[in-house]
Amino acid sequence: MIRIPERRGGRAKDPMHPSQRIDELIAKLADWRGRTLASIRKSILAADPQIIEEWKWLGSPVWSRYGTIVVGNAHKEKVKLTFAHGAKLRDPDKLFNAGLEGNLWRAIDLFEGDKINARALKNLVRAAVDYNQTKLKNKAPAGRRAKVRE
Repeated sequence: MIRIPERRGGRAKDPMHPSQRIDELIAKLADWRGRTLASIRKSILAADPQIIEEWKWLGSPVWSRYGTIVVGNAHKEKVKLTFAHGAKLRDPDKLFNAGLEGNLWRAIDLFEGDKINARALKNLVRAAVDYNQTKLKNKAPAGRRAKVRE
């Protein structure tokens, strides 16, 4: 008997947990990119214990809390961390080195041999969580906002 995967939202439902998928991706990257992604992941998760790991966009690790914080991708020559609202975040340690011209996203490109400041990355992740939380508060449903009397 052939089992057809459950469908939800037009896509096959994947039984593998996103964290397992990220583990699998890191294991497949047997070079410096896997080690770099594993180190970055550790710093991101250490920044806030409520961060959720997700697997989106045809195979990208995503870390979220109150919305997307950062997407991690391993390319042939680099590991790229793209912060969803990076343009809105203070970056006193100057970690962002890509996507600087955009209005929304900012990225950190890491090449072989590059080291990232774990403390600075955690601070940037915390700033992104704070931004996402503030953004949510500003989007309160109309029924909960104070009504103006005329």
